[in-house]
Amino acid sequence: MGESVQTLPYGSWPSPVDAALAAAHDGRPDDVGFVGDEVWWTAPRPTEGGRRTLVRRHPDGTEESVLPAPWNVRSRVIEYGGRPWAAYPTDAGPQVVFVNFADQRLYSWRPGAGEPRPLTPVSRVGGGLRWAEPQPRPERGEVWCVLEEFTGEGPTDVRRVPVAVPLDGSAADDRGALRELTGERHRFVTGPRPSPDGRRVAWLAWDHPRMPWDGTELIVAEVGPDGTFQDARTVAGGPRESIAQVDWAPDGRLLYTSDRTGWWNVYRDGQPLCPREEEFGAPLWRLGQRSFAPLDSGLIAVVHGRGATALGILDPETGDLVDAVGPWTEFAATLAVHGERVVAVGASPHSAYEVVELDARTGRTRVIGAPHRDAVDPACYPRPRGRTFTGPGGREIHAHVYPPHHPGFRAPDGELPPYVIWAHGGPTSRSPLVLDLEIAYFTSRGIGVAEVNYGGSTGYGREYRDRLREQWGVVDVEDCAAVALALADEGTADRVTAPFLLLQGLDDVICPPAQCERFLEGVAGRGVPHAYLTFEGEGHGFRRAETMVRALEAELSLYSQVFGLKPPGVPTLELTR
Repeated sequence: MGESVQTLPYGSWPSPVDAALAAAHDGRPDDVGFVGDEVWWTAPRPTEGGRRTLVRRHPDGTEESVLPAPWNVRSRVIEYGGRPWAAYPTDAGPQVVFVNFADQRLYSWRPGAGEPRPLTPVSRVGGGLRWAEPQPRPERGEVWCVLEEFTGEGPTDVRRVPVAVPLDGSAADDRGALRELTGERHRFVTGPRPSPDGRRVAWLAWDHPRMPWDGTELIVAEVGPDGTFQDARTVAGGPRESIAQVDWAPDGRLLYTSDRTGWWNVYRDGQPLCPREEEFGAPLWRLGQRSFAPLDSGLIAVVHGRGATALGILDPETGDLVDAVGPWTEFAATLAVHGERVVAVGASPHSAYEVVELDARTGRTRVIGAPHRDAVDPACYPRPRGRTFTGPGGREIHAHVYPPHHPGFRAPDGELPPYVIWAHGGPTSRSPLVLDLEIAYFTSRGIGVAEVNYGGSTGYGREYRDRLREQWGVVDVEDCAAVALALADEGTADRVTAPFLLLQGLDDVICPPAQCERFLEGVAGRGVPHAYLTFEGEGHGFRRAETMVRALEAELSLYSQVFGLKPPGVPTLELTR
């Protein structure tokens, strides 16, 4: 190997990971669920306009994308979305209920039985009617959902409430046929979870200006003879206690995750089941996330950890927790259970997210869907390491450092590599330590990447998460700067002051174009080189392959101009002052 390694400056190494390849592998499977004995999930399709499709795993192990383009299984509730589908078995086959992104209507469909038919009407007021977390109740002839209804043209003219939608399609053109399930009024709500006997229901609620990781209320109500929720009462949570998820044990006892001790732990009827300084929950950016799921045996499947997450089985009677064995070092907040089968979505620094099944009886794990396949020689993948840096005041800062790496190239002796600092979005989120071809796009060319889980990130307890409270743009910037300076001080990277690149989706209503435009106005006349690229049809987070290709190539061109690099085959980004 040593004889075949060529010497080239950092940033100029030819790489097999081009922008199109990285874009084609963007996104992950999500929203796993059982339909009878079958496992289904949603999956990204970057090359099909960035839509998400619904994938069905047949009993013989084959996968089928059951909804062709242009159907896009994705909700816009609270703009970040929520679980967009559910299904139930019938004598004629699976009956699917899903949200279509283009019109945000709820549809019912049976594979092989023609086109999907709408269940909900269209509203021309504001953002219209939007739906998330459908839960079919075929015995009642309806599906329970979260309804987000715009009542005016302003962004605050909106209400959210649990609603029952008739499965017979009678509400497709009639708003009056939708039945609201409770008179409780909160700014935000999750989907109702019925108890095993169907007599009670539980859901989460919170109000502005609180975010769900600040404080939520756990509400329990009785289900009346007419199906409405009665005698609603708050049983846990509050302004400074975040309940991240609620469910029911098979015996009817209430299960939920609370951070009342500073960590999201699992509780049963108010008692902790496995008290640890670990997270058994995740920030509720999307409605319908699941970090725990009760099994028929009484055991509980959990996604848990401190920083990284593992899949495990918790015994609520003893508090014992046994983790699944396998190569995965990170699991997403999506779980489904059926009998003693557990389905999750896991990844590692060497493999992308794939659908994993765990047999809770035997402990056996296996990949059953979206299996990782090496797009290039895995020797070209990054070799990251988790690190903890020291920030202002001695505070800890967690980060993942990805040094430049390519098996066929090395830099001249004494040359320090360029590094870029990546700060995740949210900001109350976390960068997982998993294989990401967008990172490989840079590291395989000789550019290092440091992902900073700055103060305010999740996965490290409430105290770490609260560092950013009323300190946006302060703590996060300080922590990212501290990591950059530490890398430079230890001789890992260069010291530079860089121009900037702004990438903006024109349909983004969370971070609208006006924010970028105000930023540009603020730096006008200062002579700072920069570029501003906009993308029609893209919202908060890019999904289309062509957008991601343009964005990656522009980013690489920016770094090349800043560091004086010469990567082959990359279009030059024009910078203005």
